[in-house]
Amino acid sequence: MDIATVIGLFMGTALVIGSILLGGSLLPFVNIPSLMITVGGSIAALLINFPLKKVFGVFSVLKNCFLYKLPEADTVITQFAEFAKVARRDGLLALEQQLEQIDDSFMKRGLELVVGGNSREELHTMLETEIVYIEQRHENGKKILDATAAAAPAFGMIGTLIGLVQMLRTLDDPSQIGVGMATALLTTLYGAVIANLFCIPLAGKLEARSQEEVFIRELMMSGLESLVEGHTPPVVTERLSAFLSNSSRPESVLTAA
Repeated sequence: MDIATVIGLFMGTALVIGSILLGGSLLPFVNIPSLMITVGGSIAALLINFPLKKVFGVFSVLKNCFLYKLPEADTVITQFAEFAKVARRDGLLALEQQLEQIDDSFMKRGLELVVGGNSREELHTMLETEIVYIEQRHENGKKILDATAAAAPAFGMIGTLIGLVQMLRTLDDPSQIGVGMATALLTTLYGAVIANLFCIPLAGKLEARSQEEVFIRELMMSGLESLVEGHTPPVVTERLSAFLSNSSRPESVLTAA
């Protein structure tokens, strides 16, 4: 689990609610018409802007902001060095016994293609296509979050205008002025909080996670291609270490260099 995302959301929410409680009760900041305009309006805008399947699909993409299942790069490099040893000693077909030990679906599928006797070009084409669609799914999720971040403050402004109109129409009745003013101010607050505490940060985290996943997938693809090409374990390690900065490379590679 990505503890930073959880801490950030909890801290931001706690600071907003805490600052309200320090000044009084939380109840005056709960306004149903404001929520209807801001939250309901944002959802309506999403449904107009995106197909229904993509809107519901964003939840499966959002889990990448909280759950981090990708292996570390140095772990992947070490794993491919071991695969190269097995392949050099017993042949590529011997790698079939390693499949049960692999949890990552991308690496497992790639290793199946290697064992199946696919050429380097075929392997590259199939895995590159999968990487492209991974990026596309993440990009769709980010677009929906960005659209929500744009819609929420806009509907907050719409709610503000509605509240001001209601307030101006009831200037002769002081008891109604507070209702209109509350709607006017709280819709702006709700829109700002939704956009800046949730949507924009989560969109940024999703973009970062997408870059990390694509990096690991390309690292794996290069390792799988090395197996097909019959490289020795030291060559595989050195080739994959080129993806990393000097400070992150395995010590054996730095020593050899």
